[in-house]
Amino acid sequence: MTVTHYLADWRPYPFEIAETRLEFDLAPRATRVRSQIDFRRKGAGDLVLDGAGLKTLSLAIDGRPLDPARAGTERLVIPAAELPDAFTFAAEVEIDPEANTALEGLYLSGGMFCTQCEAEGFRHITWYPDRPDVMAPFRVTIRSDQPVLLSNGNPVSQAPGRAVWHDPWPKPAYLFALVAGALVAVPDSFTTMSGRKVALNVWVRPGDQDRAGYAMESLIRSMKWDEEAYGREYDLDVFNIVAVDDFNMGAMENKGLNIFNSKLVLASAETATDGDYERIEGVIGHEYFHNWTGNRITCRDWFQLCLKEGLTVFRDQQFTSDMRSAAVKRIQDVQVLRARQFREDAGPLAHPPRPDHYQEINNFYTATVYEKGAEVIGMLKRLVGDQGYRRALDLYFDRHDGQACTIEDWIKVFEDATGRDLTRFKRWYTDAGTPRLTLAEDWRDGTLTLNFRQETVPTPGQPEKPPRVIPIALGLIGPNGDEVLPTTVLEMTESEQSFRFDGLGARPVVSLLRGFSAPVTVSREITADEQALLLAHDTDPYARWQAGHDLALDALIARAAGTDGSTEFGRAIGGLLGDAEADPAFAALCLTLPGEEEIATTIAARGTVPDPDAIHAGREALARDIARVHEPALARLYEAMAEAGPYRPDAKGAARRSLRLACLGLLSRLDGGTRAEALFATASNMTERQGALECLIAAGRDEAALASFAREFSGNRLVMDKWFMVQPLRAAPDRAVARARDLAARPDFDWKNPNRFRALIGGLTANHAAFHAADGSGYAFTVDWLMRLDPVNPQTTARMCSAFETWGRYDAGRQAHARAALGRLAAMEGLSRNSSEMVTRILAGDA
Repeated sequence: MTVTHYLADWRPYPFEIAETRLEFDLAPRATRVRSQIDFRRKGAGDLVLDGAGLKTLSLAIDGRPLDPARAGTERLVIPAAELPDAFTFAAEVEIDPEANTALEGLYLSGGMFCTQCEAEGFRHITWYPDRPDVMAPFRVTIRSDQPVLLSNGNPVSQAPGRAVWHDPWPKPAYLFALVAGALVAVPDSFTTMSGRKVALNVWVRPGDQDRAGYAMESLIRSMKWDEEAYGREYDLDVFNIVAVDDFNMGAMENKGLNIFNSKLVLASAETATDGDYERIEGVIGHEYFHNWTGNRITCRDWFQLCLKEGLTVFRDQQFTSDMRSAAVKRIQDVQVLRARQFREDAGPLAHPPRPDHYQEINNFYTATVYEKGAEVIGMLKRLVGDQGYRRALDLYFDRHDGQACTIEDWIKVFEDATGRDLTRFKRWYTDAGTPRLTLAEDWRDGTLTLNFRQETVPTPGQPEKPPRVIPIALGLIGPNGDEVLPTTVLEMTESEQSFRFDGLGARPVVSLLRGFSAPVTVSREITADEQALLLAHDTDPYARWQAGHDLALDALIARAAGTDGSTEFGRAIGGLLGDAEADPAFAALCLTLPGEEEIATTIAARGTVPDPDAIHAGREALARDIARVHEPALARLYEAMAEAGPYRPDAKGAARRSLRLACLGLLSRLDGGTRAEALFATASNMTERQGALECLIAAGRDEAALASFAREFSGNRLVMDKWFMVQPLRAAPDRAVARARDLAARPDFDWKNPNRFRALIGGLTANHAAFHAADGSGYAFTVDWLMRLDPVNPQTTARMCSAFETWGRYDAGRQAHARAALGRLAAMEGLSRNSSEMVTRILAGDA
């Protein structure tokens, strides 16, 4: 039976826990878990415990046995009348980690025991109040023949076959972790700002330790940065990270024992790209920063998920900005937000950062909760200023340490610290949808009046959208390129609002939404010449990039419609190439054309049905034209950006390689892959090797390179994930589905491994014209595999369903194919609750 959970129905748990004691006797098919939980009553109500897939062997209250048959399949209820005010609940259960292919709770990954308990995985381990507002210190005993036995907190005792761990900091069950396996440690240490020495370990499988060094370096940088930027010090004697091959998520912030998808730990120049290195640094930081924003202060209920995730994403973005290039990082974050969250907001899966209802909470680990949640934090910081933000965060940590909090608690600390009324700002948390900001300019006698209008279209369950508080950062650029008004923040609070700027000598060009000061779309009248002026002279890196990006989008949309609109963009590219060596990373971003998905989104937003084939053909044609016109400059830059020394995964080296590969991608349209073939044969690092391989696949000249790549890396699971991913991603749309089908038939397509499944199926769904093939083959192939995976791993299946969220914007033929494919999935016998909710919501978008 499908149950919908509502925020309005939340009630406090009637008991608190003084301590939780767990004993594990690990065995692949029959692990025994004994629990003793010291409860104290704090309100009226029965004792309600959660469980799933448990074989209950015994139950007791203060040593008094209870009939195990009282336990239901998902709930154990002991009436209040049977309970004293303080008591110890005890249970012994048996679970089967080997059969746990859903990878929630305790499971096996390559013979290693590991856990994933967020959001509701702990109930697969033993009977417990599996909700984030019930917090307790844990003492854990592990017995196993595995050589390494780890859990949360500090080690109490360790001996062959037995280990005891104690976590003194109260935590909810979703932060519980256990790992047992044949692992080796890459050790180091960190001395905190108060002088405490913390032992650090990155645990990996034997043979992987030479690729764990960068993860350790990233951890140390994260710990130092959090002390300097937020005054937050680590609070245990040891911090462990474990790399796991089978993992549904990227990583998990379990207190003192972070468990990571191995692709976010292991890296070397030969096996990882610059993007991999940056992601490792960012995710290591993200999970470490959760120690305060997620662990010490957690969320009261899962509706408040964006409280911990949005804040921690914002913190990891700040960290990466400080470690690398703040300007490039901001542009990259905006690209991710638009590609994932704006698309989510515009479709049937739209929801506010804090939803008010859900059926399956795992379906709400979304771009809206994470990325948009971070943007809301950024707006709040912009409105109250750096000092106000720091005062509010200090108050948040002081007031709420050790608590499970709500968005209301978060907003209140800002009000108390700054004296501002943020009632209207809170709508960013409660309202779904992306506001559309329209600007109309009026220029008269040296006065520029900016007339703004904001509107947000209805989203599922929210037909009415009152105005929000929108911080609009802008500047003014004179006709000669000089900045006549530095960055100024306007605070828009009404549906329509005007702002005047007097005493101007000539009509300026408005540099709008500097730093992407709010997650909105913009509609304005601006000429191509004005956009080119901003690209050439704007002092704000984001606004400068956006001007070029808009020029490119206009040209691409014109190409998709069958006209040539590339003249201004072509000229702008020429000017950019002349100065590209001054800022290679920025030049690379500008040279990279908007993706086909973004083009389709923009066309649909303008009221036209996008044609995936025309979009693809137009983008390819524009790329060839740019390469043809600017071939000498591109060839010169390609050579100039070649490696000048040993590979280093730093921002400077990554910038040069990104520009070199951007040039290669354009030049390959002319030389048929000759340069890419040479680079593939000589590259000393995976960044250039993979970049060259992608160009060869796009050029249809990939057979020898793919065979060579597979021979060299057949024993490296993470690198082979890249091999599976790039083929359907970069193949010509009319060949991508067939290639994906051939790859899926290979014996090394381990589809039960989330990384391998996401690599192949995700690679195809990211190939816009292939996934949305007119004959429906992309939809059908994807659903075939979702139906196969769902009984094994519902969580990964449900998340992959989001590939279909835009199906309703295409032509009738494609819609019919998508509806048929989704209908097959919806009608599947035994479809999981996770996938059923997703498909139902997606099909509901057929309006």
